[in-house]
Amino acid sequence: MKCAPIKEQITFDEFAKVDIRVGTIVAVSEVAKSDKLMKLTVNFGDHTRSILAGIKQERENPNEIEGKQALFVVNLPERKMAGEISQGMLFDIGYEDKLQPCLACPENEIPNGARVG
Repeated sequence: MKCAPIKEQITFDEFAKVDIRVGTIVAVSEVAKSDKLMKLTVNFGDHTRSILAGIKQERENPNEIEGKQALFVVNLPERKMAGEISQGMLFDIGYEDKLQPCLACPENEIPNGARVG
């Protein structure tokens, strides 16, 4: 793999604005109007969110991630896609480099809602 160039530098204060948290994927379901999106129901400890992720074609069985912890960006504005609302973004690895994506996840189980940083 040829690594992509490193993106433009940002300040620590800019990075600190991104709220990345651990959540457990409690359900994965189809998005009727999409060939790519799956709806993830994610437990963040004190609340649950619906997050749409373009994983339908990336994985042979998108439901295999049910029950797993992963990292999510939770302070993006809600976004309507394929008739559904997404309340964040799955933080995964590989997609931008045309690799088989995998979850970015903690090495040990950690409380849902724990922040990265």
